[in-house]
Amino acid sequence: MGVQAPLLTYFGEPKQTDAIKQALENELARIQLTSLIGSSFAITASAVVRESNKPHLFIFKDKEEASYFSNDIESLLKNEVFFFPASYRRAYQLEETNNANILLRVEVLNKLNNKRNPIIVTYPEALSEKVVSRKELKKHTITLKTNDEIPIQELEEMIQKLNFKKVDFVIESGEYSIRGGIIDIYSYADESPYRLEFFDTEIESIRTFDINTQLSIKTENKITIIPNTEAKKSIESQVSLLEYCPKNTIIWATDIKYSQGILDDYFERANEQYRNIVPNSIQYLRPEHLFTNGREFTNELEKFSIIENSNNCFFDAEENITIKTTSLTKINKQFDLLKKDLKKNKEEGLQNIILCSSDEQEERFNAIFEHSQEEFNYKCILFSLHEGFIDYTNKQAIYTDHQIFDRYHKFTSKTKFTDKQAITIKQLTQLEIGDYVTHIDHGVGKFEGLHKIKNNEKYQEVLKLTYKEGDILYISIHSLHKIAKFSGKEGSKPKINQLGSPVWKKTKERTKAKVKQIAFNLIELYAKRKLKKGFAYMPDTYLQHELEASFMYEDTPDQSKATIDIKADMEQEMPMDRLVCGDVGFGKTEIAIRAAFKAVADNKQIAVLVPTTILALQHYKTFKKRLKHLPCTVDYINRFKTATQQKLTLEKVATGEIDILIGTHRIVGKDVKFLDLGLMIIDEEQKFGVNIKDKLKLFKENIDTLTLSATPIPRTLQFSLLGARDLSIINTPPPNRQAIETSIISMNQEIIRDAIIYEMARNGQVFFVHNRIENIKEIAGLLQRLCPDAKIRVGHGQMDGKKLEAIMIDFMQGDFDVLVSTTIIENGVDVANANTIIINNAQNFGLSDLHQMRGRVGRSNKKAFCYLISPPLHKVSNESRKRLTALEQFSTLGSGFKIAMRDLDIRGAGDLLGADQSGFINDIGFETYQKILNEAVEELKRDKFEELFHNESKEFYIKDSQLDTDLEILIPDTYVSNISERLNLYKQLNNFTKEKEITIFIDQLKDRFGAVPEEINNVCDTLRLRWVAKKIGFERIILKNDRMRSYFPVKANSPYYNSDAFKKVLNYLKKNFETCEMIEQKGKLSISIRNIKRIKEALAICREIIKG
Repeated sequence: MGVQAPLLTYFGEPKQTDAIKQALENELARIQLTSLIGSSFAITASAVVRESNKPHLFIFKDKEEASYFSNDIESLLKNEVFFFPASYRRAYQLEETNNANILLRVEVLNKLNNKRNPIIVTYPEALSEKVVSRKELKKHTITLKTNDEIPIQELEEMIQKLNFKKVDFVIESGEYSIRGGIIDIYSYADESPYRLEFFDTEIESIRTFDINTQLSIKTENKITIIPNTEAKKSIESQVSLLEYCPKNTIIWATDIKYSQGILDDYFERANEQYRNIVPNSIQYLRPEHLFTNGREFTNELEKFSIIENSNNCFFDAEENITIKTTSLTKINKQFDLLKKDLKKNKEEGLQNIILCSSDEQEERFNAIFEHSQEEFNYKCILFSLHEGFIDYTNKQAIYTDHQIFDRYHKFTSKTKFTDKQAITIKQLTQLEIGDYVTHIDHGVGKFEGLHKIKNNEKYQEVLKLTYKEGDILYISIHSLHKIAKFSGKEGSKPKINQLGSPVWKKTKERTKAKVKQIAFNLIELYAKRKLKKGFAYMPDTYLQHELEASFMYEDTPDQSKATIDIKADMEQEMPMDRLVCGDVGFGKTEIAIRAAFKAVADNKQIAVLVPTTILALQHYKTFKKRLKHLPCTVDYINRFKTATQQKLTLEKVATGEIDILIGTHRIVGKDVKFLDLGLMIIDEEQKFGVNIKDKLKLFKENIDTLTLSATPIPRTLQFSLLGARDLSIINTPPPNRQAIETSIISMNQEIIRDAIIYEMARNGQVFFVHNRIENIKEIAGLLQRLCPDAKIRVGHGQMDGKKLEAIMIDFMQGDFDVLVSTTIIENGVDVANANTIIINNAQNFGLSDLHQMRGRVGRSNKKAFCYLISPPLHKVSNESRKRLTALEQFSTLGSGFKIAMRDLDIRGAGDLLGADQSGFINDIGFETYQKILNEAVEELKRDKFEELFHNESKEFYIKDSQLDTDLEILIPDTYVSNISERLNLYKQLNNFTKEKEITIFIDQLKDRFGAVPEEINNVCDTLRLRWVAKKIGFERIILKNDRMRSYFPVKANSPYYNSDAFKKVLNYLKKNFETCEMIEQKGKLSISIRNIKRIKEALAICREIIKG
């Protein structure tokens, strides 16, 4: 294999390596390694593997152990290691396969088939499922190279035989699409799909592409297309992975006896499930064809060379190699212990090595040892292993920074295929036939699709809208920006307007007046904040650095950016008002703690406002734990405290003895007096009522405010979109977070039982949410009957405070398995060990509530599940159905922001700033409302608040230039046949403002649809023409009958007529009076130019005018 391994070269080869290599020269070697502790096994294995030319298969006890090892050996060898996972959760529930895992499994088979010598890491659950045989896989594989000759139809037939599905755009494995001479196909063994470009019957190029942008990534010369090998029902000949491996494979195992037991367990379970399958439903194969049992596994193993890292071996070892390693002392941030250890090691002749995961960590260590009087002998290396150890054989002591700082060390799981959910905001706003749309000038109508109409013997593409009494309005593709999808309250149909009636105009004016009032108040609040002097904090102290260094996890880029922004805000005089919007569990609390401590360092007090008593307690614990060794007192106030306790706390707050006070709305009560409040942190703002928010507004004028929210309610979201407060979005999940698998189920006792038993089998806990207190006990009884072994407790908001607190604390400590509760769990309760949540009657909850509740699970690196129990979807209201499916679609990480966008749609984008608003939104639709709002804000900035925004320059005299033409300007349907994609492209074009965007657009079209026809360049030229016309000041251009007529602004007193732009037009007129003339008709001034037959000519003239 000859792999370079920088760390091994540094350590020198472990002494045991030669002995192992020598022993492996015997056929069917049996080797026992004893006492390899921590990552010393990975170091030994990598030293053996790197010079080997055989495949190596490592079998660990469970997925976690396998993943940590896989990370270790991959970084040691700097070479790809293949992970072979289990493909689904329960035998015979074949619909529940995990696509990403199937891809990883097929990848391993593919590598073994192609005569490579891969390093494969696996665990018993994965081995229990058999795989398709070599012969079958070869038979079903298509290999393609560039310059191959193959007609497209023939290739399509081959692909269809492999059960690939034809779609418009490929986003999942097992799909293909054909556009002209381009075929896109997503094979099952690859990370990205392939795009094949043909020249007649020859494959001209092969590229991989990204499913989200649909754009190419890199070129390939040869590819293999592999079908779904786990579609077990059809293929008879299945073999175990060990049968698949070449005979010269070397097997490394940590506990064969244990693996054998697990395989027997799984086989027994599969047998039981096979017996329970309803006869005649689907013909499944018998378990022995699909699963491997323990005996089969050990029989297979006998045919290979085996290395066991275990004190009691399964096979009789011919060679026993003992290495003397021991575990490290638990240091847990106590550096005196570390110093003592380093000295002791040096005396014993051991070399001290500290592995640091980042440069910052290395600096921290050096800083810690610099302050010390003595000399320490140690070496820092930028590297990461899972577990340190002391190796007396090789005279080394290896420490890892995460063990010293007691940080959780996460493995990066091998799911390469995470972007599966390519559903985007684009799809939410996509127009479908029958949707309601709002036209800014004509009101609400119905969208009837893209149509071609004849105009002066030439075809043009237009959007057809129908209005009241069947009136039809055709909209040119150049005016797409004037329409928007109507998103009001779901379920309520908007009133369709009548063309030409004054009703729409009045509605628009009424809305605008009202909106102006609101925008005025908003800007005024913003202006006041800008003028008020808050407190400017000092730059960070050394204590601040220490606090940030001791954070359990590595900061994500978004977290670092949010932290930097907040500190910058605090160090300015203007009061901060920032909204941090991050998905559930993405580390918002940590950001709040850092901000709070920054304020404490400047002798200011902090109020943390949370929505529920339990959350107050939890935040108190988190803050207390993080600020443990720092000079800072934290306390909380909630209804569980007695009156005397509360009084005492408040007295301390008033005298300044308490720095950080955490509490529910009690904090804004009249009797709470702070000595010197400097920062207000509001968690989950959407939970507070309007009256508390109003109280806060008074509070907020000169105090720094930080708001945290996982799904900001639409109102706050719009506030931020308006720029009235600053917004930080945390989109990146902490490393190793997996998406939460979400499914909608009916009240199916079997699924519920299985879910609870499955979770308990991996030592996890379960939340069961039932929001009716009157029969919550019966539900708990039902669950107890289903799972007699489970410890189940009930918690709800009407219980005595102390009792509820005790239950929650017991659950957090893992004292029982299932918590049946009302939605009190929704707000931020953090139980890392709970990884399944079942929500009863999910159709009755709001979207952000469901998202919050789902966020209670999946807070560790285990796969988490969320089941939404609801009646069959056709029986629930339209709104609920959309909510549940939205949640099922957005199960990826970081979907909180998208959910808020969807919620905007569902909730009718109501009460932007109060209930009276939602009426307007339902009349005109949310997007149009936002357009009007933006117009209002612009006008106010210009008229009322000029001095506040004086630095915003004035470039254009008109808002937009409209184009009306009889020339044939469209994207040919022979080039892009999918109608909704054509509409998307038109919409995209309409939003462009720069030439660079057009260049990128053309490149992307070339990549996705092949060579770009001339018609596309015409479409782009119309856009350029509108840009230039806007600079000149033409409100409208009519290009018909070989003549271009351009209209000037209507207002006679417009400052435009004194501008340079107008002077340039007059100059052009003087020079070209034989082809152009100035016309005034009905008070409208225009310039008419003759002999213009093409868009290009019109564009050239406008460019000439602007040059002057």
